[in-house]
Amino acid sequence: MDVRSQTTMVFHLDKCIGCHTCSVACKNIWTDREGSEYMWWNNVETKPGTGYPSKWEDQKAYKGGWKLKPDGKITLIQGSKAKALKNIFHNPYMPEITDYYEPYKMSYEELFTSPQGDDQPTARPVSLITGKPMDIKGGPNWDDDLSGTQDFARKDSNLEGVPESEKQALFELERMTMFYLPRMCNHCLNPACVAACPSGAIYKRGEDGVVLINNEKCRGWRMCVSACPYKKAYYNWKDGKSEKCILCFPRLETGQAPACMHTCVGRIRYLGVMLYDADRIEDVSSAIDSDLLSSQMSIYLDPHDPEVIDAAKANGIPDSTLEAAQKSPVYKFVKEWGIALPLHPEFRTVPNLFYVPPLISSMGSVKNGSYKTVGDNLWGSIEESRLPVQYLANLFSNGDTDLIRDILKKLMVVRNTRRLETVGDVDAELLKDQLKETGYTEEIANDIYRLSSLPTMDDRIVIAPAHREEAIEMLEATADNKGRTGFGNAEMPKRIH
Repeated sequence: MDVRSQTTMVFHLDKCIGCHTCSVACKNIWTDREGSEYMWWNNVETKPGTGYPSKWEDQKAYKGGWKLKPDGKITLIQGSKAKALKNIFHNPYMPEITDYYEPYKMSYEELFTSPQGDDQPTARPVSLITGKPMDIKGGPNWDDDLSGTQDFARKDSNLEGVPESEKQALFELERMTMFYLPRMCNHCLNPACVAACPSGAIYKRGEDGVVLINNEKCRGWRMCVSACPYKKAYYNWKDGKSEKCILCFPRLETGQAPACMHTCVGRIRYLGVMLYDADRIEDVSSAIDSDLLSSQMSIYLDPHDPEVIDAAKANGIPDSTLEAAQKSPVYKFVKEWGIALPLHPEFRTVPNLFYVPPLISSMGSVKNGSYKTVGDNLWGSIEESRLPVQYLANLFSNGDTDLIRDILKKLMVVRNTRRLETVGDVDAELLKDQLKETGYTEEIANDIYRLSSLPTMDDRIVIAPAHREEAIEMLEATADNKGRTGFGNAEMPKRIH
């Protein structure tokens, strides 16, 4: 057993209000410079919707992630490094700038420099790439901002397999619903970007699992961009290097939360440490479809298990990290309570960001012109959800609708346990039966409520700062030398002939 630690995160989707504060904080710190204007290492998408870049989930077009071969092994969908290099001058699986959006600025100077006339001068959008006036045709959250929701929502790849009747009902005005989906690099256990890089510039840190790019080694092949199924590796058009989220590791090393989490208004993000068995990465990545999700979730270990603790210490994991893993809010959501799932496990990268599915679309229904939030059957509203269960299953559970229903039931039980105490219009005996069905107790339901409702920063963030011996080893890859950390170069790289 090769026990390693992974810094990871949980997103509680019922709490996300789509304010984009996380995105703006990340943009201001890491990608507010020439060549990276279109990059949003952290973005918030409206679902149903096509996302950013457009239809990034459609691997028939982008060929990202891994696939299972007949012999039970996995291989990159885009092919081997040698095969991929044949497409270096024309990669048909690479997203174009129009799939993101062409970055622009507003020509506000025209408001002050225009000659006097009968017309009011206006500020026009000007491309940051060409320097010419342009029409705005996209943005980082185009599904929600300045666009027609239905037009884009109907093109969502996750609607595949949803019955046509449910699709039509989903877009009826009285049933229409949506939720926000924050996205960033998953810092996967089996990252396709690392496997695809011909120059070996991308690596995964052993001490905390953060995936980084060494820009001194990067040669701009862009195989990481096409190989990442989540499209969270980007190409800097100015310096010819790839860049990606670094999980704000300079902050992590001092025990601070990443910028996106620190600024989160809705307190939807939870940061913690998970222990996993690195010996099982290949096995869990190559499991058959029916066992894929359960196999991936089984790779995470119980931090209280004496055998796991001994193996972790033998691997050099410090006691402070073990203590953080034992108190991790992420472990509670993912393993202890079983209500958080990874995004698109079928990509086989074993992603390390987890999501609590939204319950909001199942919380009520319209009957006889009245909006009801509590019925005689507490599970009835789940089946009548405005958002099809199959849609959530396509997002989080590799199509397993039963698992999504079980999680929604658990979330509903937590909600109604509190409703019984505060409002009192829930049948107490019926609630006891439903608690028993989910395997929860009233104490567990209240624990979930406390961590979900108004948690403090210390409740949501449980990590250990880097130790001195680790910090010394990390010095070469700090912000003192940006070329080694994945967010730009200290000097313009020279062209290699």
